[in-house]
Amino acid sequence: MGGKYRITGDKYPRMRRPRRRGKLILAATASVVALGLAGWGTLQLIDVFTGSNRKASAADHKTDCPTAKPSALAKALPKPAKITVNVYNATPRSGLAKKAADELKKRGFTIGEVGNAPAAYDKKVPGPGVLLGAPSATNGSFPVLGTQLQGAVLKTDARRTADVDLILGTKFTAFSTPRSAADALTALTNPSPAPSC
Repeated sequence: MGGKYRITGDKYPRMRRPRRRGKLILAATASVVALGLAGWGTLQLIDVFTGSNRKASAADHKTDCPTAKPSALAKALPKPAKITVNVYNATPRSGLAKKAADELKKRGFTIGEVGNAPAAYDKKVPGPGVLLGAPSATNGSFPVLGTQLQGAVLKTDARRTADVDLILGTKFTAFSTPRSAADALTALTNPSPAPSC
């Protein structure tokens, strides 16, 4: 043999091709991509089986929807006849408490005391009125009486009786129409069902 492959001395020439770095870089890149895809696939499988990142389809949404019973939704509110209302006038207009009490009586409420407002409220109620009663009235008498006078402010005091005070304010002109009050009361006692799931 001659040329660069000629044997000279005690060393032999290397007979292999020079290294190609391109293949090494390609192999490393392919390994990183394969590991990334394997990790992403594992996370997707975990999400599918645990349901933590599942998009709700129409069928899934229906199965997850809580079924509400109509009897559980309806509030147990007292009838107007069971509510004793004390009507007080906090305005400078005379006879307003008597007229309001007569109207509430026509609508089925039991009327207690009728007269001028106590000094703490006399001419100090800027809105249409204040409903004042025991803390238990907030979930009972207040919503029912509140259907008659929209915009009334609800306040509680330390009384232990079930009666409720209606203190008429300067912006009081009239009660809600019987029709709108009846519709509001119906909405309270028979709430519309939750939106379909």
